Amino acid sequence: MKQHIFPALRLTVVCILLFMGIYPLLVWSIAKAAPASGEGETITLNGRVVGYKLEGQRFTADRYFTGRPSATGYNASLSGGSNKGPSDSAYLTEVRARIDSFLGHNPDIRKENIPSDLVTASGSGLDPDISLQAALVQAARISAVRAIPERSVINLIKEQTDKSINGIQKINVLRINIALDQLK
Repeated sequence: MKQHIFPALRLTVVCILLFMGIYPLLVWSIAKAAPASGEGETITLNGRVVGYKLEGQRFTADRYFTGRPSATGYNASLSGGSNKGPSDSAYLTEVRARIDSFLGHNPDIRKENIPSDLVTASGSGLDPDISLQAALVQAARISAVRAIPERSVINLIKEQTDKSINGIQKINVLRINIALDQLK
């Protein structure tokens, strides 16, 4: 019996040191070497933090671009999708309600022209970006509400467009809304 307990104890001690000491220290060290020391990249305005670059926020006023819906209410501690699919009737009802709401705020847009990222939640529930099409479809509404030329809004969209690693054009909703407020 003595012969079998000591290897098990040694393995337990090694695992405790490895998984409760060395591994967390390694992950922490890598995070500290990352941008913003692993604390998240903040967006500031007038010296005040207004949000995070990689975390979506809710914008409901017609004067702003709306982002992708969140299955978690933009709560970072609940990050995750809804796990509902296109065959789930509750999910379809939710998407239809989002489409109706969007059409109510954007009466000049036809239903088939609404990009899917404006009515479906992302996998994390915190997606900070929208597609170029999702931004362009909102330009007329924002132009009318803010009483600025639509061409100015479209130019701002083009200025704020980034390309992801795979070449997809996207716009960070918080950054473009800050730029909208600074537009003269």
